[in-house]
Amino acid sequence: MPLVSTGELVSAAQAEGRGIAAFNVITLEHAEAIAVGAERAGAPAILQISENAVKFHGGRLSPVAAAAAAVARASGAPLALHLDHVESVDLLHQAHAEGFGSVMFDASKLGYEENVRVTAEAVAWGRERGIWIEAELGKVGGKEGEPPLDAHAPGVRTDPAEAAAYVRDTGVDALAVAVGSSHAMTERTAALDHELIGRLRDAVPVPLVLHGSSGVPDDEIRRAVASGMVKINVGTALNTAFTGAVRAYLAENTTGVDPRKYIAPGREAMAATVAGFLSLMG
Repeated sequence: MPLVSTGELVSAAQAEGRGIAAFNVITLEHAEAIAVGAERAGAPAILQISENAVKFHGGRLSPVAAAAAAVARASGAPLALHLDHVESVDLLHQAHAEGFGSVMFDASKLGYEENVRVTAEAVAWGRERGIWIEAELGKVGGKEGEPPLDAHAPGVRTDPAEAAAYVRDTGVDALAVAVGSSHAMTERTAALDHELIGRLRDAVPVPLVLHGSSGVPDDEIRRAVASGMVKINVGTALNTAFTGAVRAYLAENTTGVDPRKYIAPGREAMAATVAGFLSLMG
């Protein structure tokens, strides 16, 4: 099936009052698992490659992007390709040539005024090329290289009035907001602020994005979608499933050396995790 644009999948989900899940791709097996999980669930999904994943692959976007796109095109499920948490303008500018229909341009480490300025520039660049741009406002903790962040600390969560001004001044197509989740959580214990989600939904005219969804329990995700969250990002949960399955296999097969033997159950565990999250989208 041809690649579908992220904007198309997100717009359809928002119009129908449901969510659309986006899953992080690190290896070929991640992409294959996402495609299989989406096919099993009979649901669309987004394959997203982060700047950190690009760094893992030697700073080269082309190989991992080509692999993910090839898997998506071979799938029977509607799948999109998204470049996630991009801080490098150079990497942003590679997105169009590599077939990405969307980019999350992350200037959240900058002060508000500078965040607005560089994000507006990214949006203008994207508009000229038909690329949908997501951005972040607030502090969604747990990013690589950052100290742990209390998702409930004062000043961390996204302010609805500031969000409205930010969307107006940048022109972004979607907004990632801080409402109680955190990146890299390995236990699903996050408690979301659903009242704030509703206020943000009413304050901004673009779809809301929930980062750090791996640490959010099933019922909280369902409530978040019902409250107004549209794009639901999942990364660590796939890695947890993969690593657990690989560890279990190697514990029982201590002399095996063929990586296909332990990667296969890891990939299957990720596919089951993908299907499980997709079942929560409404």
